[in-house]
Amino acid sequence: METIIRNAHPTDLPSILKIVNQAILHTTAVYDYDPHTLKEQQLWFQKKQDSQMPVIVAEQEGEVVGFGSYGIFRSWAAYQYSVEHSIYVTEDMRAKGVGKQLMHKLIELAEKQRFHTIIAGISADNQASLAFHQKFGFVEVGRFREVGYKFNRWLDLVFMQLFLSH
Repeated sequence: METIIRNAHPTDLPSILKIVNQAILHTTAVYDYDPHTLKEQQLWFQKKQDSQMPVIVAEQEGEVVGFGSYGIFRSWAAYQYSVEHSIYVTEDMRAKGVGKQLMHKLIELAEKQRFHTIIAGISADNQASLAFHQKFGFVEVGRFREVGYKFNRWLDLVFMQLFLSH
């Protein structure tokens, strides 16, 4: 089955929203409790567009099965060369190469935009995501203990970093 990686369109937002809400409700990948609304997703997308930050999707047989994006790590001027990324894939397509294709494209785009580093914030209990990032050369650079609380337990947040070559 061929996977097409392409820029997201506003018509993809309901599919992106479904993926985000699945992660919110059933995983510790998103430190949020309540499902997002389509309006919130539209505002998020518009902010990405306005700041020239990519939103890409993975499509198979006309269906969005994953998406990725990044944005400036923090809003102060000195952080302008550092981005934090997100990649989410539908539950049934995890560990099938979709995330890998999205990551390759995000790294390529970040290099083209001349960013210096990509940062990932990952829940420490998400061993699959930690291993996934290590395969791309991300290294752990920080661990914040018990900064999130979800599903009746405290969560540690791991920061991983990849320096870009451009």
